Amino acid sequence: MGDPATPTDPAQLRRDYRSQDLRRGDLAADPVAQFRRWFDQAVAAALDEPNAMVLGTSDGVRPSARTVLLKAFDERGFVFFTHYESRKASEIGAHPEVSLLFPWYGLERQVAILGRAERISAAESLAYFVSRPVGSRLGAWVSQQSTVISSRSILEMQWDAMKRRFADGEVPLPPAWGGLRVVPFEFEFWQGRSNRLHDRFRYRPEGGAWTIERLAP
Repeated sequence: MGDPATPTDPAQLRRDYRSQDLRRGDLAADPVAQFRRWFDQAVAAALDEPNAMVLGTSDGVRPSARTVLLKAFDERGFVFFTHYESRKASEIGAHPEVSLLFPWYGLERQVAILGRAERISAAESLAYFVSRPVGSRLGAWVSQQSTVISSRSILEMQWDAMKRRFADGEVPLPPAWGGLRVVPFEFEFWQGRSNRLHDRFRYRPEGGAWTIERLAP
């Protein structure tokens, strides 16, 4: 007989987090500086897709979530790109408060951000768009994101049509495609610890500065 199969009952899947701790004195006074520190460490650790983040939105009744890719961040906020007529963009247009979650499992860490999403300028969107590979630029023209399509062959036909349309390699910015910036109003930094006694610190604005609070795990 071979080795027993890996348990498939999620209740039996356990891992005790022991890699490191997080103390109040370790934290930068500014949450963006602290995020940059952890983001750089995630990149240095060669984690898969360290810029992948789960974006949570709502239509006012039901929540929805999906993974998107962070493409820029600074003191102004966190930027990702999408079709402006997609489900997420439509929900953001009506209800701009969103959540972001960076799940850095390899470092036993996560960062949760709450903020308000807004469109970036067309100039900023264009600057990023022209940096993309040609295939990605064509894809932005092909997909009417979140709409119902009858088959994949529809996409492939549109792909061929766009390749012919932009055969000279000059692919302009689609009018309904661009960036959204999440302007944060709360951060939480989470470090896994042994016995589920995790370290959690929340940043929230108060009096023109950021207050840092330790949260129970």
